[in-house]
Amino acid sequence: MQFYYDEKMPLRVLDEGEFWKLQESEHTVVIRELVPTLEAPFVDALQQWEQAFSQTQGLFVRYIETVVRSGIQVSQQILQQILELVQFALKQSEQFILLLNQLAAESQPIKTNPTAITVLNHIRRESEYFIGIAQTILAKP
Repeated sequence: MQFYYDEKMPLRVLDEGEFWKLQESEHTVVIRELVPTLEAPFVDALQQWEQAFSQTQGLFVRYIETVVRSGIQVSQQILQQILELVQFALKQSEQFILLLNQLAAESQPIKTNPTAITVLNHIRRESEYFIGIAQTILAKP
């Protein structure tokens, strides 16, 4: 992510969050579709994560609409709320990675499926990439 958007920065931040939460939501479906014999507790967990990511994505969309309607000036209060949402989204992705690690370690259908392992590793890297973006946003003075 580039930091030369000036007054467009809140929208750029929100756009990144919205995109990555959609990706993570879709990733839960990919795992479930790729491993049809996945254990029921993991299926349930992935379905819950799909809903959680969709809700967070919806929050990013709501803030996008708020920023667009506010015109050029975005209040400090809204900017602070956006940063809090980014922080929440970062923590959410960290928790999702813990589930991915658990899947890799404990799910027999995943451990015996080289394609599933490759996809799981790819999904983990994408969530880690979002975490890096979020950390950069939060570290910006």
